[in-house]
Amino acid sequence: MTQNQVTRSSRREFMGGAVAGGVLLGAVGVQGSMALAAPQGSLPQDAVVLFQGDSITDAGRDKNATAANHQGGLGHGYAMLLAAGLLADHAGSKLKVFNRGISGNKVPDLAARWQADAVDLKPNVLSILIGVNDIWHKLNGNYKGTVADYETGYRELLKKTVEAIPGVRLIICEPFILRCGAINDKWFPEFDQRREIARKLAEEQKATLVPFQAMFDEAVKQAPPEYWAGDGVHPTLAGHALMAKTWRSCAGL
Repeated sequence: MTQNQVTRSSRREFMGGAVAGGVLLGAVGVQGSMALAAPQGSLPQDAVVLFQGDSITDAGRDKNATAANHQGGLGHGYAMLLAAGLLADHAGSKLKVFNRGISGNKVPDLAARWQADAVDLKPNVLSILIGVNDIWHKLNGNYKGTVADYETGYRELLKKTVEAIPGVRLIICEPFILRCGAINDKWFPEFDQRREIARKLAEEQKATLVPFQAMFDEAVKQAPPEYWAGDGVHPTLAGHALMAKTWRSCAGL
Protein backbone atom coordinates (compact mmCIF):
# COMPACT_ATOMS: atom_id res chain seq x y z
CA MET A 1 0.00 0.00 0.00
CA THR A 2 1.44 3.42 -0.96
CA GLN A 3 1.64 6.37 1.42
CA ASN A 4 -1.20 8.07 -0.46
CA GLN A 5 -3.36 4.97 -0.08
CA VAL A 6 -2.57 4.86 3.63
CA THR A 7 -3.51 8.52 3.99
CA ARG A 8 -6.79 8.03 2.12
CA SER A 9 -7.58 4.92 4.16
CA SER A 10 -6.86 6.72 7.43
CA ARG A 11 -9.05 9.62 6.35
CA ARG A 12 -11.94 7.25 5.55
CA GLU A 13 -11.55 5.53 8.91
CA PHE A 14 -11.47 8.88 10.71
CA MET A 15 -14.55 10.14 8.90
CA GLY A 16 -16.42 6.88 9.56
CA GLY A 17 -15.58 7.13 13.23
CA ALA A 18 -16.63 10.75 13.31
CA VAL A 19 -20.01 9.95 11.75
CA ALA A 20 -20.63 7.07 14.17
CA GLY A 21 -19.51 9.21 17.07
CA GLY A 22 -21.75 12.05 15.99
CA VAL A 23 -24.75 9.74 15.81
CA LEU A 24 -23.97 8.31 19.24
CA LEU A 25 -23.34 11.66 20.91
CA GLY A 26 -26.44 13.11 19.30
CA ALA A 27 -28.57 10.24 20.55
CA VAL A 28 -27.23 10.49 24.08
CA GLY A 29 -27.55 14.25 23.99
CA VAL A 30 -31.24 14.00 23.14
CA GLN A 31 -31.82 12.02 26.29
CA GLY A 32 -29.78 14.34 28.46
CA SER A 33 -28.89 13.79 32.07
CA MET A 34 -30.62 10.42 32.56
CA ALA A 35 -28.37 8.59 30.12
CA LEU A 36 -25.24 10.56 30.99
CA ALA A 37 -25.76 9.96 34.71
CA ALA A 38 -25.19 6.20 34.31
CA PRO A 39 -22.61 5.05 36.87
CA GLN A 40 -19.18 4.31 35.54
CA GLY A 41 -16.96 1.47 36.69
CA SER A 42 -16.31 -2.24 36.55
CA LEU A 43 -18.67 -5.12 37.10
CA PRO A 44 -18.33 -7.11 40.34
CA GLN A 45 -16.67 -10.48 40.38
CA ASP A 46 -18.96 -13.27 39.10
CA ALA A 47 -21.48 -10.70 37.84
CA VAL A 48 -24.46 -11.85 35.78
CA VAL A 49 -25.72 -9.72 32.89
CA LEU A 50 -29.08 -10.67 31.41
CA PHE A 51 -30.70 -9.40 28.20
CA GLN A 52 -34.47 -9.73 27.97
CA GLY A 53 -36.97 -8.84 25.27
CA ASP A 54 -38.50 -9.91 21.99
CA SER A 55 -37.12 -10.81 18.54
CA ILE A 56 -34.78 -7.81 18.47
CA THR A 57 -33.00 -9.24 21.50
CA ASP A 58 -33.55 -12.88 20.54
CA ALA A 59 -31.88 -12.33 17.15
CA GLY A 60 -32.02 -15.99 16.20
CA ARG A 61 -30.39 -17.36 19.34
CA ASP A 62 -30.22 -21.11 19.94
CA LYS A 63 -32.90 -21.75 22.60
CA ASN A 64 -31.23 -25.05 23.53
CA ALA A 65 -27.98 -23.27 24.41
CA THR A 66 -28.83 -22.08 27.91
CA ALA A 67 -25.35 -21.84 29.44
CA ALA A 68 -23.77 -18.47 30.11
CA ASN A 69 -21.54 -16.97 27.41
CA HIS A 70 -22.59 -19.55 24.81
CA GLN A 71 -22.03 -17.97 21.41
CA GLY A 72 -25.05 -19.59 19.78
CA GLY A 73 -27.22 -18.86 22.78
CA LEU A 74 -26.48 -15.15 22.56
CA GLY A 75 -27.98 -14.74 19.08
CA HIS A 76 -26.69 -12.57 16.25
CA GLY A 77 -27.69 -9.09 17.40
CA TYR A 78 -26.86 -6.33 19.85
CA ALA A 79 -26.93 -8.69 22.86
CA MET A 80 -24.24 -10.87 21.30
CA LEU A 81 -22.14 -7.83 20.37
CA LEU A 82 -22.46 -6.52 23.90
CA ALA A 83 -21.59 -9.88 25.41
CA ALA A 84 -18.47 -10.08 23.25
CA GLY A 85 -17.32 -6.62 24.29
CA LEU A 86 -18.11 -7.07 27.97
CA LEU A 87 -16.42 -10.46 28.15
CA ALA A 88 -13.30 -9.09 26.47
CA ASP A 89 -13.14 -6.02 28.72
CA HIS A 90 -13.88 -7.89 31.96
CA ALA A 91 -11.81 -11.00 31.32
CA GLY A 92 -10.75 -11.45 34.93
CA SER A 93 -14.16 -11.06 36.55
CA LYS A 94 -15.76 -14.42 35.61
CA LEU A 95 -18.63 -12.54 34.00
CA LYS A 96 -21.70 -14.52 32.94
CA VAL A 97 -23.90 -13.18 30.14
CA PHE A 98 -27.30 -14.59 29.17
CA ASN A 99 -29.78 -13.76 26.42
CA ARG A 100 -33.36 -14.75 27.14
CA GLY A 101 -35.15 -12.69 24.49
CA ILE A 102 -37.95 -14.55 22.69
CA SER A 103 -39.35 -13.53 19.32
CA GLY A 104 -42.92 -12.26 19.43
CA ASN A 105 -42.95 -11.49 23.13
CA LYS A 106 -45.05 -8.74 24.69
CA VAL A 107 -45.07 -7.56 28.30
CA PRO A 108 -47.54 -10.32 29.37
CA ASP A 109 -45.27 -12.93 27.79
CA LEU A 110 -42.30 -11.69 29.79
CA ALA A 111 -44.38 -11.79 32.97
CA ALA A 112 -45.43 -15.39 32.31
CA ARG A 113 -41.85 -16.66 32.13
CA TRP A 114 -40.11 -14.14 34.40
CA GLN A 115 -39.32 -16.44 37.33
CA ALA A 116 -37.38 -18.98 35.28
CA ASP A 117 -35.93 -16.61 32.68
CA ALA A 118 -35.00 -13.69 34.91
CA VAL A 119 -35.39 -14.03 38.67
CA ASP A 120 -33.80 -17.48 38.91
CA LEU A 121 -30.71 -16.24 37.03
CA LYS A 122 -30.15 -13.58 39.75
CA PRO A 123 -28.73 -10.95 37.39
CA ASN A 124 -26.66 -8.06 38.68
CA VAL A 125 -27.55 -6.16 35.50
CA LEU A 126 -30.88 -6.72 33.75
CA SER A 127 -31.48 -5.09 30.38
CA ILE A 128 -35.05 -5.07 29.02
CA LEU A 129 -36.24 -4.08 25.55
CA ILE A 130 -39.98 -4.67 25.11
CA GLY A 131 -42.90 -2.89 23.51
CA VAL A 132 -42.94 -3.16 19.73
CA ASN A 133 -45.02 -6.38 19.67
CA ASP A 134 -47.49 -4.90 22.15
CA ILE A 135 -48.63 -2.58 19.36
CA TRP A 136 -47.67 -4.60 16.26
CA HIS A 137 -49.75 -7.62 17.32
CA LYS A 138 -52.59 -5.27 18.18
CA LEU A 139 -52.48 -3.74 14.69
CA ASN A 140 -52.51 -7.27 13.23
CA GLY A 141 -55.61 -8.15 15.24
CA ASN A 142 -53.82 -10.72 17.41
CA TYR A 143 -53.78 -8.77 20.68
CA LYS A 144 -56.07 -6.33 22.43
CA GLY A 145 -53.73 -4.80 24.99
CA THR A 146 -54.06 -1.06 25.48
CA VAL A 147 -51.47 1.57 26.29
CA ALA A 148 -52.73 1.46 29.88
CA ASP A 149 -52.24 -2.33 29.93
CA TYR A 150 -48.67 -1.87 28.76
CA GLU A 151 -47.96 0.62 31.52
CA THR A 152 -49.62 -1.41 34.26
CA GLY A 153 -48.06 -4.70 33.21
CA TYR A 154 -44.58 -3.28 32.71
CA ARG A 155 -44.65 -1.41 36.03
CA GLU A 156 -45.73 -4.55 37.88
CA LEU A 157 -42.98 -6.58 36.21
CA LEU A 158 -40.34 -4.07 37.27
CA LYS A 159 -41.74 -3.89 40.80
CA LYS A 160 -41.60 -7.66 41.20
CA THR A 161 -38.08 -7.69 39.80
CA VAL A 162 -36.56 -5.24 42.27
CA GLU A 163 -38.34 -7.00 45.13
CA ALA A 164 -37.12 -10.44 44.06
CA ILE A 165 -33.56 -9.36 43.19
CA PRO A 166 -32.38 -6.76 45.72
CA GLY A 167 -29.73 -4.49 44.28
CA VAL A 168 -30.35 -5.44 40.65
CA ARG A 169 -29.39 -2.72 38.21
CA LEU A 170 -32.16 -2.17 35.68
CA ILE A 171 -31.41 -0.95 32.18
CA ILE A 172 -34.60 -0.08 30.33
CA CYS A 173 -34.23 0.21 26.58
CA GLU A 174 -36.52 2.59 24.73
CA PRO A 175 -38.69 0.78 22.15
CA PHE A 176 -38.05 2.07 18.63
CA ILE A 177 -39.30 1.92 15.08
CA LEU A 178 -38.05 3.46 11.84
CA ARG A 179 -40.35 4.78 9.15
CA CYS A 180 -39.91 2.10 6.50
CA GLY A 181 -41.01 -1.48 5.82
CA ALA A 182 -43.90 -2.49 8.07
CA ILE A 183 -44.21 0.93 9.69
CA ASN A 184 -47.00 3.27 8.58
CA ASP A 185 -49.17 6.01 10.03
CA LYS A 186 -51.35 3.47 11.87
CA TRP A 187 -48.57 3.05 14.42
CA PHE A 188 -48.95 6.63 15.60
CA PRO A 189 -49.57 8.21 18.05
CA GLU A 190 -49.93 4.99 20.06
CA PHE A 191 -46.38 3.83 19.56
CA ASP A 192 -45.02 7.13 20.86
CA GLN A 193 -47.30 6.81 23.89
CA ARG A 194 -45.89 3.38 24.67
CA ARG A 195 -42.36 4.65 24.15
CA GLU A 196 -42.96 7.47 26.61
CA ILE A 197 -44.22 4.96 29.16
CA ALA A 198 -40.92 3.06 28.97
CA ARG A 199 -39.08 6.31 29.63
CA LYS A 200 -41.44 7.16 32.49
CA LEU A 201 -40.94 3.77 34.12
CA ALA A 202 -37.17 4.08 33.84
CA GLU A 203 -37.38 7.35 35.73
CA GLU A 204 -39.69 5.85 38.37
CA GLN A 205 -37.31 2.98 38.99
CA LYS A 206 -34.21 5.17 38.80
CA ALA A 207 -33.07 2.84 36.05
CA THR A 208 -30.68 3.61 33.23
CA LEU A 209 -32.57 4.47 30.06
CA VAL A 210 -31.02 3.63 26.70
CA PRO A 211 -32.65 6.05 24.20
CA PHE A 212 -32.79 3.81 21.14
CA GLN A 213 -35.50 5.83 19.37
CA ALA A 214 -33.55 9.04 19.83
CA MET A 215 -30.43 7.22 18.62
CA PHE A 216 -32.09 6.03 15.41
CA ASP A 217 -33.69 9.43 14.84
CA GLU A 218 -30.16 10.80 14.70
CA ALA A 219 -28.85 7.87 12.67
CA VAL A 220 -31.31 8.40 9.79
CA LYS A 221 -29.68 11.77 9.19
CA GLN A 222 -26.59 9.83 8.08
CA ALA A 223 -28.22 6.93 6.20
CA PRO A 224 -31.82 6.01 5.25
CA PRO A 225 -34.03 4.05 7.66
CA GLU A 226 -33.63 0.82 5.67
CA TYR A 227 -29.89 0.94 6.33
CA TRP A 228 -30.55 0.57 10.06
CA ALA A 229 -33.67 -1.65 10.06
CA GLY A 230 -34.94 -3.08 6.79
CA ASP A 231 -38.53 -3.66 7.93
CA GLY A 232 -38.57 -0.71 10.29
CA VAL A 233 -38.43 -2.97 13.36
CA HIS A 234 -35.59 -5.51 13.15
CA PRO A 235 -32.14 -3.93 12.98
CA THR A 236 -29.58 -4.66 10.33
CA LEU A 237 -26.01 -5.46 11.32
CA ALA A 238 -25.30 -1.73 11.37
CA GLY A 239 -28.37 -1.12 13.50
CA HIS A 240 -27.39 -3.76 16.04
CA ALA A 241 -23.84 -2.39 16.19
CA LEU A 242 -25.13 1.12 16.86
CA MET A 243 -27.45 -0.22 19.57
CA ALA A 244 -24.55 -2.00 21.28
CA LYS A 245 -22.39 1.11 21.17
CA THR A 246 -25.14 3.30 22.60
CA TRP A 247 -26.05 0.77 25.30
CA ARG A 248 -22.47 0.65 26.57
CA SER A 249 -22.18 4.42 26.56
CA CYS A 250 -25.38 4.85 28.56
CA ALA A 251 -24.69 1.94 30.91
CA GLY A 252 -21.11 2.97 31.53
CA LEU A 253 -19.92 -0.63 31.27
